[in-house]
Amino acid sequence: MAAKFESPELLGSFQLGDLKLENRVVLAPMTRARAGVERMPNDLMAEYYSQRSSAGLLITEATVVSKQGIGWINSPGVYSDEQGEAWKKVTGAVHGKGSKIFLQLWHCGRASHSAFHDGEPPVAPSAVKLNGEYIHTPQGKKDNETPRELEINEVPGIIEDYKQAARRAKEAGFDGVEIHAANGYLIDQFLQSKTNKRTDLYGGSLENRFRFLQEIVGAVAEIWPADRIAVRLSPNGNYNDMGSEDYRETFSYVASQLEKVGLAYLHVMDGVAFGFHELGEPMELSEFRKLFSGPIMGNCGYTQETAEAAIKEKNTDLIAFGRPFISNPDLVDRFRNGWPLAPDAGMEIWFSFEKEGYTDFKPYEKK
Repeated sequence: MAAKFESPELLGSFQLGDLKLENRVVLAPMTRARAGVERMPNDLMAEYYSQRSSAGLLITEATVVSKQGIGWINSPGVYSDEQGEAWKKVTGAVHGKGSKIFLQLWHCGRASHSAFHDGEPPVAPSAVKLNGEYIHTPQGKKDNETPRELEINEVPGIIEDYKQAARRAKEAGFDGVEIHAANGYLIDQFLQSKTNKRTDLYGGSLENRFRFLQEIVGAVAEIWPADRIAVRLSPNGNYNDMGSEDYRETFSYVASQLEKVGLAYLHVMDGVAFGFHELGEPMELSEFRKLFSGPIMGNCGYTQETAEAAIKEKNTDLIAFGRPFISNPDLVDRFRNGWPLAPDAGMEIWFSFEKEGYTDFKPYEKK
């Protein structure tokens, strides 16, 4: 066995507002597709999150705020009170292990298909088609479609969907919410010039492109205090056919505006391990640190060693781990004890819809 790597910063406690986290390791939000066709949180999901509750903070998989926001098979929802009630299984399981959990709020926008919407096209800030191979739908793989541009009078209704989803999250016992404004989904589509061609109050200038996210944050803040609200950004990513020439100007502006809110944290997909738009040098956490004085969370391709270094350099406060947590439910214990990590699970079992590739990974056993 390799010598144990000491990571006192990563494994030390952290005060996130009025929440004490036992360590700075975060379970990254990852769509796992176990909520069934009814998109209902269930016992299997509660077991999955409970298994990974040694993380100081858990962020749920992206959870749709409305039926209009759906774009993934068997992903969970929080658009009905029944769904909100069912999430109590998850929060109770996590709190029973002494950890904290935020619900990630999601609308897929153009990253969807009419097969999810009774034949109606998905919606987006502008009618800009997502270029890519295909999308998985209930009827199998389908080509991407040109979305319908949202009418300006529809926007307040979507903002209200986020507010009501935030209310249900609070009633379900979550410790906070994370607004998913990354990875080419609806909010990111509004932020980026590549996908936002509007000429009204929600398009054109940086101020206008930011307005949609700004109003969502404001609506959610009617339910939650600001220090229980987080926002996730992906300035470097090309997922869902994203990447705008003015990315640095855009995300610098967004971070500087969010600085005024007093968020719980700013979650930045700073790594380029899983797709970089290559439109310039990647934006690093050190850039965001100059713009955002609150807690910052790094994410994408981190190891125990690089996570410890980033925290020591004061560029970040928390690090989210995704893929390593899939096959290592006891990831924090492995870090702490110098135990080897299990190999990455094959992507072919990530979305089995059953416990295989989900809750059947075992904690480390000493030989």
